[in-house]
Amino acid sequence: MNIILLGPPGAGKGTQASRLEADRGMVQLSTGDMLRAAVKSGTPVGLQAKAVMEAGELVSDAIVSGIIGERLDQPDTEKGVIFDGYPRTAAQADQLDALLAERGRTLDKVIELEVNEDALVERIVGRFTCANCGAGYHDVFKQPKVAGTCDVCGQHEFKRRPDDNEETVRTRMAEYRAKTEPIIPIYEKRGLLARVDGMADMSEVTRAIEAILDGTK
Repeated sequence: MNIILLGPPGAGKGTQASRLEADRGMVQLSTGDMLRAAVKSGTPVGLQAKAVMEAGELVSDAIVSGIIGERLDQPDTEKGVIFDGYPRTAAQADQLDALLAERGRTLDKVIELEVNEDALVERIVGRFTCANCGAGYHDVFKQPKVAGTCDVCGQHEFKRRPDDNEETVRTRMAEYRAKTEPIIPIYEKRGLLARVDGMADMSEVTRAIEAILDGTK
């Protein structure tokens, strides 16, 4: 299956994609990761991207499309792919259709993780991790059992991502609403769209996605 996971930053797309990789053998295609990998490996499109990035410019849709095409041609994608963070615009949605059609593939489902903005801000802003082992915690939902001590490794140093602040999160969500939400009706008209409560427990979200892919929901 070839699916898209839609939702603003922090909605849980990465977590759900990882679970689908483990359970179904699908491959998560994150444009940021693919871009870095293509630049590192020196593929033709990767070299184009490197030149653009070194010039301080934004990578074009054409280059992103080329990188996705290169990745889709690799044999590990045959069991299906999860597009995470792409497409972001109507133009990219058209390009994705063309990329899949060129390879005899189709888009099977588009799953939107619906969220409450204020609750999502609280979820993201409260996150912190152990600086030693990376175990995740939260100011409200998951404090260490012993204050100041990691449950996993016992270390006492913690860190937060610098962009996990309210202003940055709300800016990202506004950008998502402006650029990406307009593509949702496109997929809704094609009968591909399904919605899941992204604020539910992560395991509940996983079960809902599995039911959609299995055709039982």
